[in-house]
Amino acid sequence: MTDVADKSLSDSELKTPPNAFSRFKRKRTDEYSSELGSFKEEIKSMLFKQEQDFRKILNDIKQSNDCIQSSVTLLTVQNEEFRKKIDKLENKIQEDQKYIILLEDRIEDIQIGNRKANFELKNVPKKASETKEDLIEMVLNLSNNVGGNINKPDIRDIYRVRGKKEGPQNTPIIVETSSTLLKTDILKMSKNFNVKHKTKLRALHLGFRTSEDTPIYVSEQLTARGSRLHFLARDLAKSKQYKFCWTAYGKVYVRKAENTPIIAIKTEAQVQQLLLEQ
Repeated sequence: MTDVADKSLSDSELKTPPNAFSRFKRKRTDEYSSELGSFKEEIKSMLFKQEQDFRKILNDIKQSNDCIQSSVTLLTVQNEEFRKKIDKLENKIQEDQKYIILLEDRIEDIQIGNRKANFELKNVPKKASETKEDLIEMVLNLSNNVGGNINKPDIRDIYRVRGKKEGPQNTPIIVETSSTLLKTDILKMSKNFNVKHKTKLRALHLGFRTSEDTPIYVSEQLTARGSRLHFLARDLAKSKQYKFCWTAYGKVYVRKAENTPIIAIKTEAQVQQLLLEQ
């Protein structure tokens, strides 16, 4: 009897009350709900913070873009202003270049006019202690030998061009005559002499007794620009088989053949263009 009672008591004590699981389940559900709520709040807080950060970043980017846009606009305006200034300067440079060319042409014409009665003797041996009288005597001897008519009063001035180096040099002798007619006459006579005589003009015809076989050349006095153009024109004539190349009244001319037009050489660029022609 006692055993039965103990057994019943033990069973009663060991038996779980029917609402025990319900209380446990409710407790766990409440904990989950609380944790879930906390998690949601954390997520919301995190998202809110991220949104705020993104908004700040976007705002910074927008401000940066606005600043860049302002800078680009300013640079565009400045670039346009600079372009206008550059265009204006380029136009001014072109106008100045045209004016410089005009002035150079006027100076060239003046220099040619100042030389219109002058001629020069080239490759004439230089005497020791050479004087102006020596030079005048050379010109008078030349005139007599070629059949010219130059007298001492016809020579307004005469001098030998100073050389760049010290010592005797066969630099040109410049002769300033009293008229263009005299200059033209002596040039023509000298040319005819060389055509008619096998032994062309040489130092002997100027009165030299030493170095008398040195060839001498008589030509009109050109300006520095004219001399340069004459040099280039001779090179052109040689390279492109031009039959004629000459100077007259300070100007330089070339001609391909007798039946072709006469070309007045005015600039170095013109010579280069003629060299390129087929």
